[in-house]
Amino acid sequence: MKKVLREFVWRFFLLFFTFVAAIYAEEKIDLVRVDKSSRKMFLMAGPQVVKVYKIYLGKNPVGHKEKFGDNKTPEGVYILDYKNNKSIYHKSIHISYPNEKDRVTAAEKGWDPGGGITIHGQIDNSQKGEYWTEGCIGVTNEDMDEIWIFLDLPVTIIIEP
Repeated sequence: MKKVLREFVWRFFLLFFTFVAAIYAEEKIDLVRVDKSSRKMFLMAGPQVVKVYKIYLGKNPVGHKEKFGDNKTPEGVYILDYKNNKSIYHKSIHISYPNEKDRVTAAEKGWDPGGGITIHGQIDNSQKGEYWTEGCIGVTNEDMDEIWIFLDLPVTIIIEP
């Protein structure tokens, strides 16, 4: 019971201070930049990096997502357009993949471009290793709680190789 209470208090203070920091931040987060090769996500306010997070990708992370089931994370410019606090992955923020170019490219090849790409937390904190998503951008649940507070959608996301 003490362990559960201690965990609750720790998470409460983490969320509280993150919330206060977000309120008093001088600038709003207006860009999320993901660098797949370094496995990092940057929350940006203008040219300033406000926060950096370690990310986790799919089992086939190199290259742009082209079709359903390829386990790749898209590359390019998209929009973070809505939040889901009832996600099986703790919480998630939807990425607007596929865009029109992605749909056309997939159709020309006779493929389904896939979809449902998000930034998300973990199901039960049991995901381990570098590659545990199926093309999404994974973060720890603690990081997801922080990102959730920082982002006032819609926000542009640039995903770089």
